[in-house]
Amino acid sequence: MADDVIKVLIVDDSGFMRMVLKDIIEKQSDMKVIGIAKTGLEGVEKAIELKPDVITMDVEMPELNGLEAVKLIMKKNPTPIIMVSSLTSKDSEITIEALENGAVDFIQKPAGSVSWTFRSVADELLEKIRSASKVDPTKLTRKVTIRPKKPRITSLLRGKKIVLIASSTGGPRSLDAIIPNLPKGINVPVVVVQHMPPGFTKSLADRLNRISELTVKEAEDNEELKPDTVYIAPGNYHLGLKANGSRVYTYLDKSDKINNVRPAADFTFNDAAEIYKGNIVAAVLTGMGKDGAKGAFKIKHYGGKIIAESPKTCVVYGMPKAVVEENYADFILPNYDIAEKIVELLGGK
Repeated sequence: MADDVIKVLIVDDSGFMRMVLKDIIEKQSDMKVIGIAKTGLEGVEKAIELKPDVITMDVEMPELNGLEAVKLIMKKNPTPIIMVSSLTSKDSEITIEALENGAVDFIQKPAGSVSWTFRSVADELLEKIRSASKVDPTKLTRKVTIRPKKPRITSLLRGKKIVLIASSTGGPRSLDAIIPNLPKGINVPVVVVQHMPPGFTKSLADRLNRISELTVKEAEDNEELKPDTVYIAPGNYHLGLKANGSRVYTYLDKSDKINNVRPAADFTFNDAAEIYKGNIVAAVLTGMGKDGAKGAFKIKHYGGKIIAESPKTCVVYGMPKAVVEENYADFILPNYDIAEKIVELLGGK
């Protein structure tokens, strides 16, 4: 087998899904299925034995579900894993937790747990396998810690300010290092654009809300921005901002994708820059592509501050790299130092 061929292990309890995944992957000249497992436990054993470059992992399986399999593989033989998830609230919750425990990315089955239309997302799957094969597995095993001593707020922050965060592949892990470390009392709204389909953004918001001092929720249409609240852009909608007097409201937009994604950070950043001018602290985190770079340019134009996540903690150094290469970044920091810098830039100590 050629050195440049991506070796893939398929873990799925559905015979139909195993067949479809194998057929899609093996039609590629740069990929090879080197093993198939029917349960999570068998998947862990084959991950150790076969040492694949990438694993596709079903969420719900007998013996050991996808989340528990991810945890064990990350302990025993760290490997880039792509979760294959159906859109149920249970599966989306498990998928989000798997991403926070080391899985690189996920792909959504178009319909149901055994999707007869899975071939419609074949191109997306192949793109994600190729991207995952380039990820350094050691970055997937670093434990995200919530610092016991959070940044101190010396006084209520004055003036109309906002925090903006853009993230994609690897984003849930970086958000886990940032949002729970933002202390209550920052007195500004936080808007997060994470590239994810509908349903998964709600699960992400709910999980972050459980472990954070700030209120974290999925953004709704025509909702007034409140301080000490984090708004996650809902999947498949651009999240816009509009001012009405001194108040700022959200709006959901179904216009064309930007940078091939919806929600797009550039859409949100652009609106925010027009309203908040220089009173913005924006962070561009791990992810493929360049979403956030054009928006960062506009924020910089008005005098706002830009933080780019360092390659040290990025799962994919794409979006932050685009910001750094254009010289828009005021700070380049690992994800575990970003919350402290945000508070400092807002006016805390």
